Amino acid sequence: MVDHEAVTSAGTAVADADAVDRRGALGVASDGTLARVRTGAAELTGALRRVAEHVLSDPGAAARATIVELAERSGTSPATVTRFCRAMGFDGYADLRLGIASETGRARSAGWTVDIGREIQAGDPLERVLEQIMAADTRAMHDTAALLDLAEVERAAVAVAGAERVNIFGASGSALVGEEMQFSLHRIGVAAWAWNDVHSGLASAALLHPGDVALCISHSGQTREAIEMLAEGGSRGATTIALTGFRRSPLAELADIVLLTASQETTFRPDALSARHPQLVVLDLLYIAVAQRTHDRAHTAFRRTAQAVDGHKAARGANS
Repeated sequence: MVDHEAVTSAGTAVADADAVDRRGALGVASDGTLARVRTGAAELTGALRRVAEHVLSDPGAAARATIVELAERSGTSPATVTRFCRAMGFDGYADLRLGIASETGRARSAGWTVDIGREIQAGDPLERVLEQIMAADTRAMHDTAALLDLAEVERAAVAVAGAERVNIFGASGSALVGEEMQFSLHRIGVAAWAWNDVHSGLASAALLHPGDVALCISHSGQTREAIEMLAEGGSRGATTIALTGFRRSPLAELADIVLLTASQETTFRPDALSARHPQLVVLDLLYIAVAQRTHDRAHTAFRRTAQAVDGHKAARGANS
């Protein structure tokens, strides 16, 4: 099939690819091929986006296809597929195929053979639904581990460990994740506050100083309230950290430190909801890293807080 978009200067694919060429490869981790494509696809339109969608819809078939076959199936051209590979940070199509084949092979060996993305029907038994959820979450965890830059986690941990104050911002479901992080940090003696109201959050962010930390959670990285609160904290000199699913989102562009997560949506669990568990895993890693760097203080604080609430636990053997 001839792809006129790829051979005419007015075509969408050429415009897309030229834009990618100007900004360079997406710069994601070298592992986690499908996570790389899934994250990068949000940055593409037109023919390049069609290639990404085809790869994600059937990775196994993409790994077996020649460059001509993939171009035909996605309605593009070999030139567009080559540009797509470069946009995703691969040396060429062979590199992309090898990565997909390796990852799908690991998925099969790990038991991730449930048809992730299949619509959950009203009559599906709970056993089948559980398998679907577990497979999706397992894939999202592995994708997140592949995307996550541990050097960035290290930088974030150092900043949080040395901060006098940590402000955590998030709206809606992201606010719930933020509250969990605030609770964890508070238990080890880190002065942390979680804000989900934009007015209160902005007022608190305005009082931050250099050496403080503003951590903002938003899967899309496009929530206006989240961006405003992080920007306010950054304008006061605080170190800004973004936990998001999109490297080139407005929130990520604004932050000093970016922690990336992946998601794997299923029926009734779109990206924003399916991102919760990966977000919690990344924040748990950050929390542990902070505790390591403040070991004596953290150990003492954790012991004291545990003792403070111990009297409210039911005595063992007591009648209910």
